[in-house]
Amino acid sequence: MTQDNRIDRRFARLREEGRKALVTYLVAGDGGPENTVPLMHQLVTSGADLIELGVPFSDPMAEGPAIQRGHERALEHKTSLRKCLEMVREFRREDGQTPVILMGYANPIEKMGAEQFADAALEAGVDGALTVDLPAEEAGQLNGLLSERNLRNIFLLTPTTSDERIRAITGLASGFIYYVSLKGVTGAGNLDPEAVRTNLEHIRGFTELPLCVGFGIRDGASARAVSEAGDGAVVGSVLVSAIGEAADGTAARDAVAQLVGEIRGALDA
Repeated sequence: MTQDNRIDRRFARLREEGRKALVTYLVAGDGGPENTVPLMHQLVTSGADLIELGVPFSDPMAEGPAIQRGHERALEHKTSLRKCLEMVREFRREDGQTPVILMGYANPIEKMGAEQFADAALEAGVDGALTVDLPAEEAGQLNGLLSERNLRNIFLLTPTTSDERIRAITGLASGFIYYVSLKGVTGAGNLDPEAVRTNLEHIRGFTELPLCVGFGIRDGASARAVSEAGDGAVVGSVLVSAIGEAADGTAARDAVAQLVGEIRGALDA
């Protein structure tokens, strides 16, 4: 039987408390590598339940302009997958409870080697991975390696995912399902909470995993609207934009604190 990990424990606690998860995303190295770990701690202090740490990549195809620019800024600082793992290790010196998920693309993992990546992620204190461009048909090896180390493999479902693929993906997934709320890239508009509700109810027929909704969530109102039918909201572009606009690390932390605090308040209201 698989042991639980930080992701499972966090969702179990939230369920007991009757609260929704706030999943927050930032790009490792954006705003300067020295600011990433302080920003992670700020996210937690301000009310984040889980952190998705974006692994910078030269072609982040699922991302809208805001997060693409975050990847570009991080790459200017030469932030690699190995440096992301070092950041998680540093974060763990003070925080042993908050789940951290590495969100990125398959190429850096393939370059490092899937088994070496799984070992390094476990050693650093990572709890799971979300590999945006790794389809279910090609995810078997990484899925097995992560599972052997009690790490979770998070998958995306979209409004256009067929029932056949929902069945295949939920059969592999662990931790939670990331439901993409709209057709488009991160940060896109046109959020339709009623369509989200309908699709989440349909997906619940396939899995008991928590369902968290992302893409297009900008503030407390949109987070609350999409999370009513789900188990949580994923917030990324608005945070990455704030970090990009900040004059320095202190200003970035202040901006993130304000945004996350407002969304947390709306989810708990």
